[in-house]
Amino acid sequence: MGSACDHDHDHSGLNGGALDRALAAAEARAVQRGERMTAQRRRVLALLLETGEPVKAYDLIARFGEDGQAAKPPTVYRALEFLERLGMAHRIASISAYVACTDDGDAAHAAAFLICDCCGATREVSGPDQSAMNAAASAAGYAIARTTIEAHGRCAACRETA
Repeated sequence: MGSACDHDHDHSGLNGGALDRALAAAEARAVQRGERMTAQRRRVLALLLETGEPVKAYDLIARFGEDGQAAKPPTVYRALEFLERLGMAHRIASISAYVACTDDGDAAHAAAFLICDCCGATREVSGPDQSAMNAAASAAGYAIARTTIEAHGRCAACRETA
């Protein structure tokens, strides 16, 4: 990702007060659902929010410790599983990376991502109407736990410079 891109992009995430507010809101959502936002879960979410773009799990492991110490992989993977389950993060399978969720609503919403194959910019957009997907799944005897749609192409900045 991004290796074919020879121009600058702003992929900055949250910091300062915006980061603090996002973490406080996430903690409140966890408590509202009867869950705990442990220090490890909070740290992984903070790393995702600060980055502002998809991050591979091993990059999270390497950057986990505020003192430069890497985390043990199970610590980060358990935190990611928790954040995914509560709808605070998504796994983008096609690039094997994780991203903080930008939707403050339902944990089971249909996540849809636009992924730039040039610079790696990833944007979460409103997913399609979930009712049609649920009806098709039900007719086939399935119950959908979560839906993630990934669309690859080029962002506006990369298209302009091509």
